[in-house]
Amino acid sequence: MTIYLRKEFEERWAGLDPFEQVKLLQGKVFRELEARRTLQFKTAGKSYFAKIHGGIGWKEIIANLLRFRLPVLGAENEWLAIRRLEKAEVPTMTVAAYGKRGKNPAQQLSFIITDDLTNTISLEDYTLDWLKHPPSYAIKYQLIKKVAEYTRKMHLSGVNHRDYYICHYLLRLPDDGSQLTVETIKLNLIDLHRAQVRSKTPTRWIKKDLAALYFSVLDIGLTYRDVLRFIRYYTGIPLRQALKNQRYWQSITHKAKKMYLRKQRKGDAI
Repeated sequence: MTIYLRKEFEERWAGLDPFEQVKLLQGKVFRELEARRTLQFKTAGKSYFAKIHGGIGWKEIIANLLRFRLPVLGAENEWLAIRRLEKAEVPTMTVAAYGKRGKNPAQQLSFIITDDLTNTISLEDYTLDWLKHPPSYAIKYQLIKKVAEYTRKMHLSGVNHRDYYICHYLLRLPDDGSQLTVETIKLNLIDLHRAQVRSKTPTRWIKKDLAALYFSVLDIGLTYRDVLRFIRYYTGIPLRQALKNQRYWQSITHKAKKMYLRKQRKGDAI
């Protein structure tokens, strides 16, 4: 069994079973599945997010493996990914409590509680009307630079996200309600429950992340120059040198466009 409780939860749950306490949490439920519950709750005037995982059973594990998918067994993935990203200086969520109980992967119980990132907007929502109302050059430049650098740090740290879309970056808005500026841009990477953590990120998983990210920005009006700018900051080397491996970048573009076409087909079928 593994337990981490920050001071406020250590004091609040002193002498109590944390696994029983998380079951009693009440708040706004964002997802309710058979084996996972996600909710926002408040206590002592502070807001938190909790993800509570129950055992998914061998049937679900085998079904995922037969579809060549790695099953998410609990909150450990997110816990390990957050810790690794913190060391890599990638802004993410802040853990307030974490617990894992049980060695049987099919019956393992776990939870993770993180501080609520208030006064934020997802990058997906922030860029929604960029085609009609383009941002300033400085804002767009800075956002591309930050996402590229955080992506590089994430992959170099041995983490791949597996759901790497711009909706999983939260942009903090100025607390005083003023306009966003280059100096006030702050991003946080969220939703790491499917993330994988290794000593080194395999190339195939790097490509999957990059393709997903590119797919998620195909409709926001980025230019070819913007894409090159991302590549420059992601690789951390001169652009001419980065583009020598054209087949690498072409394979990522191909994956992203296949995802886009698949999305369009699904939309036409609705």
